[in-house]
Amino acid sequence: MNDNLDGSSPTRGVSAIAPKEGGGFPNPGLAPHVHRQADSDKRAERRAERVVAGLFLLSVLGTAVFIAAYFLVTPTGTNIFAEEGSTRAVWWSNLITGLGLAIAVFFIGAAAVHWAKTLMPDEEMVEERHALRGTDETRQAAAAIITEGLQESGIGRRPLIVTTMVAALAALPIAVLAPLSTLGPLPGNKLHHTFWKAGMRLARDHDGTPIRAADVAMNSIFHVMPEDLTEETEHFLEERAKAAAVIVRIDPALGKNEESLANGHEGILVFSKICTHVGCPVALYEQQTHHMLCPCHQSTFDVTDGAKVIFGPAHRPLPQLPIEVDAEGYLVATGDFPEPIGPSFWDIHKDK
Repeated sequence: MNDNLDGSSPTRGVSAIAPKEGGGFPNPGLAPHVHRQADSDKRAERRAERVVAGLFLLSVLGTAVFIAAYFLVTPTGTNIFAEEGSTRAVWWSNLITGLGLAIAVFFIGAAAVHWAKTLMPDEEMVEERHALRGTDETRQAAAAIITEGLQESGIGRRPLIVTTMVAALAALPIAVLAPLSTLGPLPGNKLHHTFWKAGMRLARDHDGTPIRAADVAMNSIFHVMPEDLTEETEHFLEERAKAAAVIVRIDPALGKNEESLANGHEGILVFSKICTHVGCPVALYEQQTHHMLCPCHQSTFDVTDGAKVIFGPAHRPLPQLPIEVDAEGYLVATGDFPEPIGPSFWDIHKDK
């Protein structure tokens, strides 16, 4: 058992306490400094420098592997290890691209750590604590310390390390930029138009049967799609996503927007189902208030006033699909939505 500093034995169960006289615990000081091999051996210093450079080059290699795998080991396209579009192709794509990116990032960190441990200054310094109050002199001293640190790090004297470090850091962003080249063509004006066309019947979403005006009861709601939109349609899922709409029927006497009523038929109104906030499906209808509610962020639209926003983060009404009744009594569109559906985007108000 260790004795107390005053020579007495500590009491069982009580920690030894340094006496107040004498300033408490004595300063243990610093352990003898052990110099690194690179500090005294030029060959070891050059060897450490080459190791750091090699680690940076391995990072460059990892970036190259990632970029090559992104184009040659794809999950649905070209894959040199597995059949195109198979689950093995997905597995190989994730494995090779993941390893490449991991190698690129890991060896930059490993090189920085090895550089600091073997070549950067290895001096032990003791600084007494003082009041944390900055002055002009303190800032000047801090700037001087940074400048001195840059000089002592040897950046100016070690062009090999600097060159390979710059190469590794410059190559890594390419791994991020490379996928941008495969994002596909710009959408153009595709977001301005949907599948709806003049004369196209409105059909129930679940079975594709057309809807007669007489089938729409007061205060009811139907989820509808264009009758001609089928799974054989080119870009079926995209067209379906944009064309989704809902039918509601209100008493025309309750209508507050004459233009909206004119685009409907005897109180039957058709609006885009896609919320103008972030694109969630607006599918909740309150019969008593004639409000449509988005379940994601509670944007609320007043059907009696042209689906105007009365609450929530959405900033514009739901686009309304103009309709009429054909000779057989079926509801048909008279054209496309008059404005782009869904969330706003930068050129939403440009000419279509």
